[in-house]
Amino acid sequence: MTYCQAVQQMDADNPNVYYHDHEYGFPLEDDDELFGRLILEINQAGLSWTTILKKKDNFRKAYSEFRIEQIANYGEDDRTRLLSDVGIIRNRLKVNAAIHNAQRILLLQQEYGSFKNWLDHYHPLTKVEWVKLFKKHFKFVGGEIVNEFLMSTGYLPGAHEPSCPIYARIRQLK
Repeated sequence: MTYCQAVQQMDADNPNVYYHDHEYGFPLEDDDELFGRLILEINQAGLSWTTILKKKDNFRKAYSEFRIEQIANYGEDDRTRLLSDVGIIRNRLKVNAAIHNAQRILLLQQEYGSFKNWLDHYHPLTKVEWVKLFKKHFKFVGGEIVNEFLMSTGYLPGAHEPSCPIYARIRQLK
């Protein structure tokens, strides 16, 4: 069963329904929003996506509205705060990865003008090529995390089945 088919069987109050209809596969222009999606995808590792969607607002608040520059400057007090925040996933490796990855994105922004420009510069690549590139620059980015991040932001195909009405909406945006 595809994600699109599964969502059609869910109750309207399931957070996956809104995510499917309004976010999944839609291109993101803003670097902070792109980085926020990467944080969410990293935190999903080993958990259900529904869990992450239910905590999405908590993540946004805990991680300074996903502002890359602020997160890149997080210190020990911020790590401690995040690791004690019951509203998010309290995993030291994931918290450290968010901070490290924000610092790396700042460097990419200096070189390419924006995180989005860096992604656009390499687009299109195969999933294998993307994973290799992400592993070169970021932490906690395995094949599934990179795949879902890129599908969820429109860089890799597969977010929606061609028969899904959202598929057509996204194609009109491109």
